[in-house]
Amino acid sequence: MTLTVRDFRPADAKAVADLRRAAVPFLLATPQGIAWEVSAATAEQRLRLLVAERDGRVVGSVRAMLLHDSSTPGQATASPQVHPDHRGLGVGHALLTSAEEHLSAAGATRLFAWAADEPGALAFAQRHGYRRTRQGRFLRLDLASADLPPLPAALPPGVRLHTGADFEDDPHPLYAADAEATADEPGDVTSDALTYEDWLRRTWEHPCIDPDLSAVVTVDGEVAAFSLAATDGLGRYSSAMTGTRRAFRGRGLARLAKTASLHRARDAGCTEAFTGNDADNAPMLAINHGFGYRPFAVEWRHVRELGRG
Repeated sequence: MTLTVRDFRPADAKAVADLRRAAVPFLLATPQGIAWEVSAATAEQRLRLLVAERDGRVVGSVRAMLLHDSSTPGQATASPQVHPDHRGLGVGHALLTSAEEHLSAAGATRLFAWAADEPGALAFAQRHGYRRTRQGRFLRLDLASADLPPLPAALPPGVRLHTGADFEDDPHPLYAADAEATADEPGDVTSDALTYEDWLRRTWEHPCIDPDLSAVVTVDGEVAAFSLAATDGLGRYSSAMTGTRRAFRGRGLARLAKTASLHRARDAGCTEAFTGNDADNAPMLAINHGFGYRPFAVEWRHVRELGRG
């Protein structure tokens, strides 16, 4: 059988979305979102979405790009995703090799990739020279039957709940909160150089982001905490990001925002919810456990210094 690795074409959007749902079912994927990721990419990202075709069928893909939202130069990411029915046939190797070649030419010196916590995937990463670093935990909630905590009958003085749609005329306060919370997340890469324009393009304008289901908490008119909601139109909801600005932490505001968002999602017909956290993010893991989220999948982040064996 013939294996070909080539650049994504708009006509591939549905096939790549179907592939991602099969390979990484805890991540949302829609044809509109796949096409948008490519069309909205900035020149600084040097993004290439590569697909692997076997006898005319898309059986794998990899998104290779520079992590230009970090102040540390030369960092990049590429995680091959292969359909479960086509693993062990060289698809992942072909995708990763092409991604590494592209990113090396783009100036990357350190490449990060995710691998599932299972023997085959971990062995694949090791064979290709990748070193295991951090664990990511992905959780699932049966939203249809979950015993969600109730929203408080009254909020503390000065505290108000909003939807993300309330900020559509000026989302900059949400950007500022998201940028601050993201920069403080545990991880190998610090996202400390995200511009407002990039955030608008890559986050706020993403087709899966649902402003009506997103929740924002303000204190005396200032954005204090938020929970961005993403949906796929198939009954699946995902927490795109939940966080609290530094000055307001320790007051339960992130939990309040996520409670409101989950209630809105269920009322809108979503039946299952997914979220992911770094294994060292104990506060958010505790919040999610309290909602009833349970372990669904584990992945390990790996790193390789490009140009070395």
